[in-house]
Amino acid sequence: QALDEELERDERVFLLGEEVAQYDGAYKISRGLWKKYGDKRVIDTPISEMGFTGIAVGAAMVWLRPVCEFMTFNFSMQAIDQVINSAAKTCYMSAGSIAVPIVFRGPNGASAGVAAQHSQCFAAWYGHCPGLKVVSPWSSEDAKGLLKASIRDDNPVVMLENELLYGVPFEMSEQAQSKDFVVPIGKAKIERQGTHVTLVSHSRPVGHCLEAAAVLAKEGVECEVINLRTIRPMDIETVEASVVKTNHLVTVEGGWPQFGVGAEICARIMEGSAFNYLDAPAVRVTGADVPMPYAKILEDNCIPQVKDIIFAVKKTLNI
Repeated sequence: QALDEELERDERVFLLGEEVAQYDGAYKISRGLWKKYGDKRVIDTPISEMGFTGIAVGAAMVWLRPVCEFMTFNFSMQAIDQVINSAAKTCYMSAGSIAVPIVFRGPNGASAGVAAQHSQCFAAWYGHCPGLKVVSPWSSEDAKGLLKASIRDDNPVVMLENELLYGVPFEMSEQAQSKDFVVPIGKAKIERQGTHVTLVSHSRPVGHCLEAAAVLAKEGVECEVINLRTIRPMDIETVEASVVKTNHLVTVEGGWPQFGVGAEICARIMEGSAFNYLDAPAVRVTGADVPMPYAKILEDNCIPQVKDIIFAVKKTLNI
């Protein structure tokens, strides 16, 4: 819906990637768009990420607004030079004279049964790099509002979707169904109010945090759940305000622990005034520090589950 509305609104917007046109998208995200907008606006590419990403970045430099789809973000590693060196740094290196209004989007993180080479979370990778904006939606409202905001932004934006969320239904407010609806980049959302502990997450684990909060509420523990929505620039103010209220912090992510999103949040809290309000050390819940195994039982043990979040909350609250 977001792609359709933005293609219609601005003729400079176009979509390119593998299988996005005649096949309607590998995950049917672009269903019907090729028939509606034709070959010039919805473009099937060869399996050559470095090539078509370079084409998209070049088009953005001359003020078209490409949406470059990676079938999964694991394949963006083939084009990481284009994303980092060509897209992210050009505005700065040209002293602001060349903007690169491009969106890189596709599924990110672990899917199911696709093993190590297809199961990485790139939030920390791309969140590390100045010049990029990085967004990570959880709900349908996040997905629609952040994609529209990303397409309209004059900077390169990496949009990390999640394959396992594509089939999950969410309620959409009337406001979110409007063609003018955007979710501002760089603003987190409090999905559940609470007083005992702050849970900070992004993408699919937000749902796990809400499930854990529902279980813990029955035991008298009220969790405040924050959906980051944006990895870079990070809305640390919302996290700080919550920590000041709850005095406890648990971060949850599907990615690896070392140099991860949770590590960054913990460092920011440590360096800021909210640190003085913590009554216990912050705790990170992350993916296991191994390449993703193929076997289902091992995969389940590598990805944060609701029980892991509940354990972390009880650990930090000493109950």
